[in-house]
Amino acid sequence: MNKLLATAVAAIALGSAPAFAQPTDILNASYDIGRELFEAENAAFATSGATVTVNQSHAGSSTQARAILEGLPADVVTFNQVTDVQKLVEGGFVAADWATQFPSNASPFYSFPSFLVRAGNPKDINDWGDLARDGVQVIFPNPKTSGNGRYTYLAARAWAVEEYAGDEAQIEEFLTKLFNNVPVFETGGRAATTAFTERQLGDVLITFEAETLAVANQLGTDKYLPVTPSVSFLSEFPVAIVDKVVDNRGSRDLAKAYLDFLFTPAGQEVAAANFHRPNDETVAAAHADTFPEIRLVTAVEAFGGWDAISAEHFADGGLLDNVFLNQ
Repeated sequence: MNKLLATAVAAIALGSAPAFAQPTDILNASYDIGRELFEAENAAFATSGATVTVNQSHAGSSTQARAILEGLPADVVTFNQVTDVQKLVEGGFVAADWATQFPSNASPFYSFPSFLVRAGNPKDINDWGDLARDGVQVIFPNPKTSGNGRYTYLAARAWAVEEYAGDEAQIEEFLTKLFNNVPVFETGGRAATTAFTERQLGDVLITFEAETLAVANQLGTDKYLPVTPSVSFLSEFPVAIVDKVVDNRGSRDLAKAYLDFLFTPAGQEVAAANFHRPNDETVAAAHADTFPEIRLVTAVEAFGGWDAISAEHFADGGLLDNVFLNQ
């Protein structure tokens, strides 16, 4: 345990905060495919000496942000999209400098949109272009309701920008074909996985690599095969303290100790064991065999940053709407 975390945990255990202000539990509002990861993180946090109960709430990242704005008393958020934290900043729930309060832009680990195909890869799906072919059914969550789905849209668009040298007509034609190949848009990432694995819909699932590797590991590589595309979009998993809630509950020390733990070597090991790519270089090196090499583009280099993405792609009448309208 690092010195900072040890001090925080010790303070919690000894009850150094005023008794009237010190709860014994916190609520973590998280994205919908993070259930297993945070069950493991919470168990590891408990063994580190913490005497706090971490309750969990899981749904689409954007859904969780709206729920907090409407009254869900989450002490911390562990989201899969920066813009969802920004919604809480705009609503007065999270400090404007949240991204500097923890290392790595407050993202303890990362992933990216990747593919999961059925055994033997019968449709020979290897890269983004294959997803727009006739006869290929693609499963991924709706970008209107899911951060997971928005990352998929951005990754597909980033590939198309390179493939078609920025020709917007060709880019939109590709994206429209891809979206037309989706038989049903699920509202979140876990629902998309369920559609692909339990309901047996589609030829390929697009979701975070963390999910594709976990499904193949759990259900067997004799049934499912992860496929890494040539390029994808860096998917950060930002965390933040919900200031408005912790100040009301007196739970700031608990909340900070919990989020600090995610950045420690122990917390990073848990992330890697659950197929999330750790930012800690030592832990990443120890798990290098788990994760294939991949070229990732970022929000800034590919699209000018998240503010530009929100305005140009996801606002009403933006480029994402053009793809849906062309269906």
